[in-house]
Amino acid sequence: MFDEKKVKDACVKWIRDFFEKNGKGCNAVVGISGGKDSSVVAALCVEALGKDRVIGVLMPCGHQHDIDCAQLLVKHLGIRNYTVNIEAAVNGLIGALPADMEKSSQTTQNLPARIRMATLYAVSQSNNGRVANTCNLSEDWVGYATRYGDGAGDFSPLSHLTVDEVKKIGTVLGLPESLVHKTPIDGLCGKTDEDNLGFTYAVLDRYIRTGEIDDPATKERIDRMHALNLFKLRPMPAFEPEL
Repeated sequence: MFDEKKVKDACVKWIRDFFEKNGKGCNAVVGISGGKDSSVVAALCVEALGKDRVIGVLMPCGHQHDIDCAQLLVKHLGIRNYTVNIEAAVNGLIGALPADMEKSSQTTQNLPARIRMATLYAVSQSNNGRVANTCNLSEDWVGYATRYGDGAGDFSPLSHLTVDEVKKIGTVLGLPESLVHKTPIDGLCGKTDEDNLGFTYAVLDRYIRTGEIDDPATKERIDRMHALNLFKLRPMPAFEPEL
């Protein structure tokens, strides 16, 4: 039984406590995509800190067809926001790579996410900020985040909440339904999350919370993805010499 009101209130308190200990008086800086995760994180931060201490950063890469969703969110919350088009930075870095080096699809797909995170830290360091991570448990479980891209940040309100739970919290927060239930798109290759994963978040969330799953092949796929991507969630391995 998931009590979204109780969890929402506890998360708001957790954010307040984090800033009290790790940035008293600082601002929360949130990358705004227009999807449920960034919308819920921004709304949680507004409730925890007040709208004057939350900064939204919209980061299209050239043309973003759904940027109106991000604009709706910052208007709904009434938060200060900046729009930074990262297209020139992405193209500049790709163009600076050696011409004779073959660029993999992973290189070109993950680079925008990493430049977006660099952008968030640029805004944060110029505005006395702390950067919010907006990943949820379902995405992290199967490694559906870019290492040092959207997988980075200073504090993470949603890392232990599934997609379904995030949606329920979004509803309790009074966010527009169009944002809470917006079909999640990775923002990298143009496909939906579920197209890329090969299974639905409903199936994944049920498996994470109950261990129940109907299709053995899907279970095997989820388990394999989880095992392969655990390194993204763990601290960087560091050599410890015997001195």
